[in-house]
Amino acid sequence: MRQRHIKQATIENLSSMGVLFEPVYLDLSSYSKVHLEIGAGKGQFITSLAQDFPNELFIAIEMDKNVCYRIAEKKIEMKLDNLLILLTSAETITDWFYPQMIDIIYLNFSDPWPKAKHHKRRLTWPIMLEKYKTVLKQEGILQFRTDHFLFFEDSIDYIKSHFQIVNVNMHVEESRYMTEYEVKKRQLGAIYQVKGIKST
Repeated sequence: MRQRHIKQATIENLSSMGVLFEPVYLDLSSYSKVHLEIGAGKGQFITSLAQDFPNELFIAIEMDKNVCYRIAEKKIEMKLDNLLILLTSAETITDWFYPQMIDIIYLNFSDPWPKAKHHKRRLTWPIMLEKYKTVLKQEGILQFRTDHFLFFEDSIDYIKSHFQIVNVNMHVEESRYMTEYEVKKRQLGAIYQVKGIKST
């Protein structure tokens, strides 16, 4: 879905708000745990987590500058010094993070790309899973959540070839940690989730 254009969402303004957009390897060594959400939307999920766990680091990746602006607004309003916002795509994560730097990656309601010819664009596609494995620590977690059942089924097949699946939830219960999209979609049907651990 096309995001509404925000006049203030310029690179200059985003930079002044602390949004990073030029790939540089980040020093995450001062944090005991590092969380990464890929495709953070307007940031409700990641900011809620960052607010509740101030001693851990949270990183939001979003490729739409208008959406990044909304996350940055929340970060400033909530005074979240433990939240980084990256204006970039998922494909660039190995340009930002050294191997084995991330404890948990969240993929929340990414585009299902339902047509077979577009499946390679999915964030759960095997090429992307290899990138996640590179930046995840040993025993690091990949958590994928969607409302699209066929996408969920396919993603389990992809993930089980790269991670040890430790949990499959066919009806995720409502919680404090939900995206704006999930809040809307859970009124229409089930929310599905799978967790995998990097074991090799």
